[in-house]
Amino acid sequence: MSATTIPAVAAAEKAGWWTRALAILIDAIGIGIIAGAVSAILGRDTSSTQYQGLSVLFQAAYFTYFWSAAGKGQTLGSRALNIRVVKTDGSYLDYVGAFLRYIGFFISCVVFLLGVIWAAFDAQKQGWHDKIASTYVVRA
Repeated sequence: MSATTIPAVAAAEKAGWWTRALAILIDAIGIGIIAGAVSAILGRDTSSTQYQGLSVLFQAAYFTYFWSAAGKGQTLGSRALNIRVVKTDGSYLDYVGAFLRYIGFFISCVVFLLGVIWAAFDAQKQGWHDKIASTYVVRA
C-alpha cells in the first residue's frame, strides 16, 4: 500500500456520537444489573467498594471480550444499534488490543468524559480510547 492509499475502513461510514453513547448506555444497564445481582448473592451493598470493584471487573471482561475478534467487535448494545469496533486496518482487535481500548475508555470516562466527548468533534469520530487502540466504530 502506498502512502497515498487510504484503507477502505478509513472511508467507511463511522458511527455517530449519539449512537455510540446509546450503545454504551445499553451495555452499562446490563452490566449494572448483573453486577448488582452478583453483589446481592454475595451479600454486598451496591454502594460498597467491593461492588464498585466487581462492576469494573465485569466491565473489563465484557468489553474486552466483545470488542475483540471473539465478539466480532460488537457488544450487545452495539449489536442492537448495528455498529462495531474495528482496527484502523479493518481487522478485529485481539484480546490485548481490546483490553487496551477498555483502559483508554476508562481513562476517557474518568477525565470528566472528555475522551468520550472528543469523538463528537473528531474528524474520524474517534474518542481518546479509539486513538489509543487505533480503532474506529463503524456501521456493521
